[in-house]
Amino acid sequence: MDFIFKPFPWYISGILIGVAMLLLIYMGRSFGMSSNLRNLCSAFGAGKFAEFFRFDWKAQGWNLAVMLGTMIGGFIAVHLLSDGSGVNLNPDTVAQLAQMNIDAPQGKLLPDAIFDMENALSLKGLAILLGGGFLVGFGARYAGGCTSGHAISGISNLQLPSIIAVIGFFIGGLLMSHFILPLIF
Repeated sequence: MDFIFKPFPWYISGILIGVAMLLLIYMGRSFGMSSNLRNLCSAFGAGKFAEFFRFDWKAQGWNLAVMLGTMIGGFIAVHLLSDGSGVNLNPDTVAQLAQMNIDAPQGKLLPDAIFDMENALSLKGLAILLGGGFLVGFGARYAGGCTSGHAISGISNLQLPSIIAVIGFFIGGLLMSHFILPLIF
């Protein structure tokens, strides 16, 4: 049972994601997490204020269940099925982060330089989190879906817009990691 307390290797996780995608395709569904924000906004009455939110959100109940399951599964994985070792980062990544005065997370999932409460509530931390959240939200809406929807569901359905979006996500991630992040820190 010791294997359950370690992160699954990529090839096990990949097979599990592939099986989930085959089931969704078989059921005629399309996976994506960002669509749940629209579902939640519609469920809480945003359709009264914007046409975009006027639709039958109950038909997307299965996707809301996936989101809830993801949150519950993440909680269980971190709090009940974790050995506390945190993220195993590549030594080159640790060295690059150290050059920006960002310590590698020790026994955590996220670096304190950005995500501990003291730094997150500072002016710089709030600007990073709010700006990043806005850009991710705007990008997901502009691209017609999020990274999980395009990279997992869209590409498995051989959708050209998803392939283009994923290429854009990777280019944006590379630009952020190598040029913008060093300027911020």
